[in-house]
Amino acid sequence: MELYKDLAIHGGIPVREKYLPYGRQWLDEEDIQSVVNVLQGDYLTTGPAVEGFEQSIAAYVGAKYAVAFANGTAALHGACFAAGIKQGDEVITSPLTFAASANCILYLGGTPVFADIDPLTLNIDPAAIEKLITPRTKAILPVDFAGNPVDLDTIQAIARKHHLVVIEDAAHALGASYKNRKIGAISDMTMFSFHPVKSITSGEGGIITTDQEEYYRKLKQFRTHGITREADQLREQHGPWYYEMQTLGYNYRITDIQAALGSSQLKKLDSFIQIRRCYAETYTRTFQTMPEITCPQEPPSVSSAWHLYVIRLNLDYLGVERKEIFEALIQENIGVNVHYIPVYYHPYYRELGYPTGLCPQTEKIYQGIITLPLFPAMTEQDLEDVIRALKKVIHYYRR
Repeated sequence: MELYKDLAIHGGIPVREKYLPYGRQWLDEEDIQSVVNVLQGDYLTTGPAVEGFEQSIAAYVGAKYAVAFANGTAALHGACFAAGIKQGDEVITSPLTFAASANCILYLGGTPVFADIDPLTLNIDPAAIEKLITPRTKAILPVDFAGNPVDLDTIQAIARKHHLVVIEDAAHALGASYKNRKIGAISDMTMFSFHPVKSITSGEGGIITTDQEEYYRKLKQFRTHGITREADQLREQHGPWYYEMQTLGYNYRITDIQAALGSSQLKKLDSFIQIRRCYAETYTRTFQTMPEITCPQEPPSVSSAWHLYVIRLNLDYLGVERKEIFEALIQENIGVNVHYIPVYYHPYYRELGYPTGLCPQTEKIYQGIITLPLFPAMTEQDLEDVIRALKKVIHYYRR
């Protein structure tokens, strides 16, 4: 890396003066006013804005029900609870994801089982799933990596064959489609995240969509301490004030402040994705002729939400490893990232006994992936700066 620093000192000028993050929210006056309206109203939490947000998301994806949570991790935790995951159960998931996808299984005493990925899509490989099913397998938790939906038809067929629940981690994929169907009404339960770098934001927040009333009722109880006030669910009735805690739940409620922002953002979702798609296409047109880079692929059966644009460095063409390229791009004020460290590489999972070598494709691909900035608030000049910086760095380190 010292060589690249020397280049900057001896006449090389960084492409940008100001740092460009890999992702960032885009808020307008309508979004701000939606929050102000709640602050000036009667409910800051557990009010009508939450129910309105849930109904809007359910309608958008074509699901019967939606239950909002404080964040995406809480929503996944709730989905695993609703699916009945308990001590000794196994849930098959992807290792190329944020740790929360697997952690929510551990929260309930279950065991995450990592299936390797398809090297073309970077999504979980259905063939790898089938090989890992045992009598203890209770669910499949696939991840729509970078906004590209997984092979849902094959995964659903496997689940039906073995009587498994499918909990789709679509944190990246709100607005994506699979075979002309919106993600959110295909799997048994689907989770979306509203973190500031996601398709839309509510600050923090998550939601589960489902068509099954049983899951809907369990999710609603789980996010509110396991408590219900629904008359048809009460086991006793002491009076109009009465409620019951029937399971051990959590305080995972989302606020009306968050929900109002989410509802406002949802109105702009399709335009946000259109911008992401346009920028992704520009990246691909530019980089696909460079042998040092492999661009992400969108399978013909899907329409990606383009949450991330993850390139793979072909290190045989470069004189350095990924670390040098990454640090050089940071020198150019381009906020690259890596999505993700394989979950079982983390010390906590190593201490649980997960070995290196578990998923060879994942480990190989991890060595060369870099996430480029991609978000609707980027300008065309920002996009051009990323392209110029990556070309500059690749040219410098090219063999």
